[in-house]
Amino acid sequence: MISFRKPVSTFRDHACAGFTLIEVVVALALVAVTLTAIGALIATTIRGTRSLDQHLSLAETARAIAAALPSRDQLAAGSSAGEMAGHRWRIDVGPFRARFVDPRLPTPWAPQTVVITVRTPDGPVLQINTVRLQRRAEQQ
Repeated sequence: MISFRKPVSTFRDHACAGFTLIEVVVALALVAVTLTAIGALIATTIRGTRSLDQHLSLAETARAIAAALPSRDQLAAGSSAGEMAGHRWRIDVGPFRARFVDPRLPTPWAPQTVVITVRTPDGPVLQINTVRLQRRAEQQ
């Protein structure tokens, strides 16, 4: 004869049947920490990308302004300003001053400092300093 007996349920079997509340809370905390770290990484990447994009835009505008500078003979000392591609720019031209350059020497060329400053509407600035040679007035 075959007998069918029900298994006897014990307290121990019920205790191992699922997750405890503390295990669920720990798992949720780990998920929250992971999502926070991922969010911070994404925000940093976006800020870096925006900064790089803004710097490239400034550099491209400064390059275009430098390419549009007048020829050596027409480049006059002084300042000029304007706006291009939403960026304000300023060009300052003046004599190049350095201890190793003597302006009294009889050379056909005089160095001039050219400073190109480009500013975004938000405030970041890019400044390019360069030197251009200009034929002296008595040599022209």
